[in-house]
Amino acid sequence: MRDHMLGDGQLFQPDVLLPAQFFAAMRKRVPREPEYRLIIAVLQDAIECYQKHLFARDHKARQLHEDAREWIESDDRSWPYSFVSICEVLNLNPEYIRRGLEQWRGKQVAAHRRGRVVPLVQPQATARDPRDLTADVG
Repeated sequence: MRDHMLGDGQLFQPDVLLPAQFFAAMRKRVPREPEYRLIIAVLQDAIECYQKHLFARDHKARQLHEDAREWIESDDRSWPYSFVSICEVLNLNPEYIRRGLEQWRGKQVAAHRRGRVVPLVQPQATARDPRDLTADVG
């Protein structure tokens, strides 16, 4: 009787979708209303501040990075524009985004360390070409 109810194992058959169908369904999940565009803009701005000002030297830019980092790392759900609340509205996994940003940061820091060359000793002055001395006299 149980086999009759399942109908030839069709219960466990995968759905077949074309990529265009899948992405069209994903686009429909987030409405294009102004409120949703606003929360997308808040998330985008925070990620841009986090990335753009990672190695900032001036106080204002450094503060933008720190504010974005604290906002992203916070698990606060008490207000509608918290990182976790925005991720929930957009059906995003906050931990996945955090891991991705942390991996990005690690790569940037490693590249920044490799790219900096600091001379320990000033190079010694080279002897001037005698022809240069005649140019100085005349």
